[in-house]
Amino acid sequence: MFAWRSILFGIAMSIIDSIMMGLVKNINLKGFTSIWTMTLPMILYSLEPWIFLSAMKYESMAIMNIVWNLVSNILVTSLGIFYFGEKIGGIRLVGFILAIISLIMLGYD
Repeated sequence: MFAWRSILFGIAMSIIDSIMMGLVKNINLKGFTSIWTMTLPMILYSLEPWIFLSAMKYESMAIMNIVWNLVSNILVTSLGIFYFGEKIGGIRLVGFILAIISLIMLGYD
């Protein structure tokens, strides 16, 4: 059976990661590196422990962390490629594809 609940919690935390990292990338590109410009990304990131705590009612800490990290890697990498125009290729692309395969494998109980 596929563990949709674990994947959905991972997606929720990873969406926060993607928004936060996208904001930080924009801040870096514009050269605004003050404490005030980093306030929103820091507040967003502070929500993740609450979601993680809720997720541990249904899944172990070890598996939930791996799922969260894999989904985050996939979403943030996709954001970098499709929104910011970053490039990955070669062995790094193979690693990205393996992350997707790993996530699918971890989704099964």
